[in-house]
Amino acid sequence: MNSALNSGLDVFLRGTPEFDTPSSGRIADAVLALLALRGADRRTGLPEPTPDLVHTVLLEDVPAYVCATPQELPVFPAVLTALAGRVRATGRLNAKRHARLLASIEDAVPGFERAMTDPENLTWSRWYASLMRTDGTAVDDPAAVREWLAAYDRSPRSGRPVLPAALHRSDVTTRTFATRVLLTEALLAAFARDLDKPSPAGALLPALPLDAPDPEEAFVRELERIGTHLLDRWTAVGLTEALAGPYVHLAPGPESLPHVVLADTLLDEHLDYYGDATVPLPPPLVEPPPDELPGLLHAAALPAALAAPTDDETRELAEQCGFLTPDGPGPAAAVWTDGTPQELLELGADILAAVVVQLAGEPDMDEEYTRDTAHLLYVLYQRGGTADSVARKAAEFEAWMVAPNLEDTPVPVPDTAAAAYTTPAPEELSALLGIPGLNKEDRAALDGPARSLAAVVDRLTPTGCLFRTGDAFGLTPLGGAVLRYALTGADITVSDSAAVAAWDAATVVRAAENWPRDPASRTLAFWLGRREGTAEAWGELLRAIGSENRGTFAAAATRALFTRLDTETAPPEALRAALTDPVLGAYVEQALRARGEKTEEEQVPASARATLILDELDTCSVKDQHREFLAESDLEEAAPDLPAMFDTAAAVWPGGAPALLTALAQADAHLAQWVLDVLRTTHPDPHVTDLAARTACSMSPYGPHRQRKRKRHRR
Repeated sequence: MNSALNSGLDVFLRGTPEFDTPSSGRIADAVLALLALRGADRRTGLPEPTPDLVHTVLLEDVPAYVCATPQELPVFPAVLTALAGRVRATGRLNAKRHARLLASIEDAVPGFERAMTDPENLTWSRWYASLMRTDGTAVDDPAAVREWLAAYDRSPRSGRPVLPAALHRSDVTTRTFATRVLLTEALLAAFARDLDKPSPAGALLPALPLDAPDPEEAFVRELERIGTHLLDRWTAVGLTEALAGPYVHLAPGPESLPHVVLADTLLDEHLDYYGDATVPLPPPLVEPPPDELPGLLHAAALPAALAAPTDDETRELAEQCGFLTPDGPGPAAAVWTDGTPQELLELGADILAAVVVQLAGEPDMDEEYTRDTAHLLYVLYQRGGTADSVARKAAEFEAWMVAPNLEDTPVPVPDTAAAAYTTPAPEELSALLGIPGLNKEDRAALDGPARSLAAVVDRLTPTGCLFRTGDAFGLTPLGGAVLRYALTGADITVSDSAAVAAWDAATVVRAAENWPRDPASRTLAFWLGRREGTAEAWGELLRAIGSENRGTFAAAATRALFTRLDTETAPPEALRAALTDPVLGAYVEQALRARGEKTEEEQVPASARATLILDELDTCSVKDQHREFLAESDLEEAAPDLPAMFDTAAAVWPGGAPALLTALAQADAHLAQWVLDVLRTTHPDPHVTDLAARTACSMSPYGPHRQRKRKRHRR
């Protein structure tokens, strides 16, 4: 049993014949080779393990390269233990170091077993080799391996084993590509060590063809051959070459999955908004069941045209999406007719991604909009699938000051509209944008950008993922499902009704505080509805919004969720119990009085009243900023309302303005920093501005409280 590397395998098997079986020998070959590739000392003829090398090989390398059955897993630490004994016998390890090495092997075993069963570590070679072993295929026989692949390729797609849940083909593709790169780098490093510091045991790599006519090309080719040989030894013989040749469609590379690039761009968008891929996106407005996906994709104009292309432009796109190859039908053609729901979603994502790329290169379209197509898709999903306005989105792109409370507001979708886009009339624009007094000249200024954006949307609608009816546009149910597939492929956390139903109150609050108003309201109502709107469920939710988040950096955004709740449906006992909440008490008092119910003022803590005043001042400051911008554009006269609102509150607050400012700072130091700074610069009374400045200085130096999503209108 010879290895491609001079790793001492023959020496090891002669001294430990209990491992000289096809299964154990393959494992010993992998362990010794990986130790040697990691730079283990080989002066005794065997790679000498160290605690660090043991952990690296067991937790990182073996799970990346080697396929093993559950019954074979104990052999890996057994090989290392035997190897440690052999090295000790040569005098290279004293008793203390030997004991420490054995302890490191034992310590690594639980993590090793988890890593070997972790779907995230799957590569195409490991996946197919595991299926072959399950079927009893002789993985050391290349003919048997190819016969299995041929039978698998002929089998109905619906009957094939599926990847573990939540694992996409793109995940396996990425992992496969990464592990092959890492193996090549390890071989290059070994070659450099052979040249720089030759081992007494000889070179690890076999002689490389450095004297060939084209030594660089021959060198790379030989490294690839060695890497292929090793992977086949550790998975299934002949598998790597087969998956790179006649069965490449069973193990697609990154170039065969156009949606991978789109997914990476969506990840950039998500990180730009939230800074963390684990912050979940809201559930879509419509969640089509899997059995409806084939019909939705087949009904879309562009996918149907790609399945039977009739012109050169369509054929080119069909080749990019895998419907055609130079030799005939491509793998997407089989998916189109016999694909599983997940395969069809992937195909839909590939088609959408291909159109996004195509748009970016269109010379006759406004590149200011075509280059931001992925951003447009992301924000449509981030809205929870609600419809947006072309004109309003174009105004945002053009840096018009859209009223903050209208940015994410859904727009009604008309039943019918002319196919050609028409920018809404000035009075409609004023209502859409929250900018009073817009006229024909303003409409004309927005007409070009709106038409440019509508043209981008109209190019995307044939994919079946978007719609536009008049000025309204958004994601279709298919578009929501396709983008969800691409987003999860980029390891972005997305949510659906099943996930939301299982969340506790704290989790649903942490998620919804990041979302636009409509999906947040819808999700909170759904969460309460799944718990039948009981007083207990309301109590849990109110505590999570209020007192449990007091003092956190995002407390202001969390409190805003109270305004998303339909308190008319809340059990009265739940609201009355929350009157004493030190954060939400005053909010709850307002809700009860709006329902016509009486409350006692002394029930509400002063901290809750200060919190409500602080939030109202903050809302007022945002409106003031908007009006100030409009004034600069000669659209409205502006005078800040915040000073007057503060004076009104201070007039009835015990202790007046000084006590109120202190109470505001104690209610929410993060938000108070912002509000006090605005007061300091806008209030006409020097006494109040001085009090605001001194109160702010007495607080800890918090940064701006706002964690609102960042709207990128231009790159």
